[in-house]
Amino acid sequence: MEILFPFAKIYSLDIFDKSFLEEDRIRIFQGSQIDKVFLDKVVSESGDLDVIIDDGSHINDHVIQTFQYLFPKLKKGGVYVIEDTQISYWDEYGGSSSQLNKEGTIYNFFKSLIDALNNEELVLEGYEKSYYDKYIISMHFYHNLIFVYKGDNDELSNKVYKNKFN
Repeated sequence: MEILFPFAKIYSLDIFDKSFLEEDRIRIFQGSQIDKVFLDKVVSESGDLDVIIDDGSHINDHVIQTFQYLFPKLKKGGVYVIEDTQISYWDEYGGSSSQLNKEGTIYNFFKSLIDALNNEELVLEGYEKSYYDKYIISMHFYHNLIFVYKGDNDELSNKVYKNKFN
């Protein structure tokens, strides 16, 4: 069996104690994905993060809060992956199949980040760039998955300069 990433260190977190699953390159922390003090501890012990995969609580608000907190801690060139995004459509999880832009769902939040990705095209004099405007360079939506790539979003418009038409 071929091993991918043979030198990778894997840091995991779970609300339940899963420490019995730890191995040489795998460290498992017990805590909540929305507890910022806990997340700070994980990041301080793990160091810079290349890939973050959220396969956590499956609660819309938790996924959004975790992204807002951890995406800035992701290294440039890193990838943030969100799994099980179908909960945006399920009423029992706070989603909706009839209101596709329902406030507070994973898809509503991440669809809004498309504007961050294309912020150089906004014709809004005096526009102040957000953190996401500056560092989201690509987003890929798949069936029940979102991949967000981090880097310097410095690609300029061919028509708009400083949020005004040339």
